Amino acid sequence: MIRLLAKLLKALNSETEPGQISLGICLAMIVGFTPLFSLHNLLVVLLALVLRVNLSMFIVGWGVFSGIAYLLDPMFHALGLAVLQSSALESLWIVFYNMTLFRLAHFNNTIVMGSLLVSLVLFVPVYITANRLIRAYRDSVLAWVRRLRIVELLKTSRLFQTYQALSS
Repeated sequence: MIRLLAKLLKALNSETEPGQISLGICLAMIVGFTPLFSLHNLLVVLLALVLRVNLSMFIVGWGVFSGIAYLLDPMFHALGLAVLQSSALESLWIVFYNMTLFRLAHFNNTIVMGSLLVSLVLFVPVYITANRLIRAYRDSVLAWVRRLRIVELLKTSRLFQTYQALSS
């Protein structure tokens, strides 16, 4: 738990652009909300590796959103069932199910469908909110911590200077 918190603080305090951290959180939300062995999760993990996202935040977010998903699974099931049983979309689902790729994607599973829809709808709001929260954290909390007397003393110590020299 302490390592998880340390990774979270390290990512928030790093010089990484807030957009990269927010994108890592959003991609982690998709992977965390949907069942692990889904074809679209392979694409999302590939995107996380190819795009410049903060991987430690992606991994931490994946764990957090996986825990939240267990609580939201009944809602995902109900939404997925409603979408899959919609008479207006019935012909679309028949066409998709007859394609091998969509059958492998398990979109006929109610939890996969519901959780993917929720995560796609929440993608932009979570990105914007996380971006604002990271900027607010860096502007207020991090600036306040850096002004503390003990932090200034630690930064002038030889141990910290050695750490800085070794880390760069």
